[in-house]
Amino acid sequence: MTPFDLLVRGGALVTSDDVNIADVAVSGGKIIEVSPEIMGTARDEIDARGLHVVPGVVDVHVHFNEPGRTDWEGWATGSAACAVGGTTTVAEMPLNAHPPTLDGPSFDTKRKAAEASSWVDFGLWGGLTPFNLDRMEELASRGVIGFKAFMSSSGIDDFPKADDATLFAGMQHAAALGLPVAVHAENDTLIAALAASAIAAEHFGARDYLASRPAIAEIEAIVRAILFAEETGCALHVVHVSTGRGVAEIAAARARGLDVTAETCPHYLVFDEDDLERLGAVAKCAPPLRPQCEIDRLWHAVAGGDIQIIASDHSPAPAAMKTGDDFFRIWGGISGCQSLLASLLFHGHVEREIPLPALVSKVAQAPARRFRMGDKGRVAPGYDADLVLVDLDERFTLREHDLRYRHKHSPFVGMMFASRPIRTILGGQTVAIDGAVVGVPRGHLVTPAIPLPVPLLTSE
Repeated sequence: MTPFDLLVRGGALVTSDDVNIADVAVSGGKIIEVSPEIMGTARDEIDARGLHVVPGVVDVHVHFNEPGRTDWEGWATGSAACAVGGTTTVAEMPLNAHPPTLDGPSFDTKRKAAEASSWVDFGLWGGLTPFNLDRMEELASRGVIGFKAFMSSSGIDDFPKADDATLFAGMQHAAALGLPVAVHAENDTLIAALAASAIAAEHFGARDYLASRPAIAEIEAIVRAILFAEETGCALHVVHVSTGRGVAEIAAARARGLDVTAETCPHYLVFDEDDLERLGAVAKCAPPLRPQCEIDRLWHAVAGGDIQIIASDHSPAPAAMKTGDDFFRIWGGISGCQSLLASLLFHGHVEREIPLPALVSKVAQAPARRFRMGDKGRVAPGYDADLVLVDLDERFTLREHDLRYRHKHSPFVGMMFASRPIRTILGGQTVAIDGAVVGVPRGHLVTPAIPLPVPLLTSE
């Protein structure tokens, strides 16, 4: 009998339904067999007894800023942080790179940069702006997983917001191409006016910034995006939802049969608006952190299935852009991709007792299914051998020197976690172990599978 390439023995395997002790056999980068005791040998064996084996995380919302702004992050450092944190596939957003991913040539340039230095597999988002409605087809032909639009200012001059006419037309194009549109949902007119008023009064503090981006700005924009999606027949994904009422609007749309999904992020599940004052610039993001009551509502939605996907929205910047007392000038992004899995295991499973299968599915199976990454997100025969070995009993405190980001700052620094990802396996080969990447970068492009899957209308 030909030996397997890899056997992972005796781990507690987390599936979408249950947790059971099982062996996992791998050959040619694919999972060949999963059963309680696999007969045979392998060129490499890993003893996973006492550990949990989960599918590699699929983080569908990261900003690595390369090409053009590699000094902000870059594929090498951003993907390394993902790998040591248990993420094996990312989907990189079209903005923050320069040029942004708005046409075929910019897609090709970004793909080349990623293939040269990414430690994990990757999909690419295309942009939806007033500049490129006529270039969406060429992006689709190259394999974007969808189109990202900002309903408010992105903060990046070469990625302008999509006004209502642009968003509506873009959704029509996306629907014809069979791809979803993701929206950053905030009412630009409202938040711009509130920010201008605060600045004119020389009110620049954390609370002033929070007041300039109220919950209603998110809620109204979500409702508007849903109406546009319903009218155009476009699949809609609402990124980084920060309010319980925003989730409720999405849940109501899904109940009507619309193809809409909700994404939130660990920082909205962990930090509240008081933490913005306590931590300062490092915790500024948009939408902003919310009161504790919103955290509780989001966790309720996670447990109940109304939030389908959790992603990091890793949005790094040099330290000089994350300092100061003027919260309207500080860059609004949080570095968090390395902490995605650990934070959910601690705050979701250990503290709130959400079952592991339900929690893990939101960072693996659900995003892979939503964005048609056909071989990702499950530990089952025929799927890519992307695995994470986790010690659910190893407590650790995240320190600055643990970070693999280009810039060693994150609001998660100093936080104690109750579970540690200790080994990450991509396509059957270890890419990270004990907090360090190993081997060589070998990430490859992941494109949407054809035909289209059944819409993601459950919590799985």
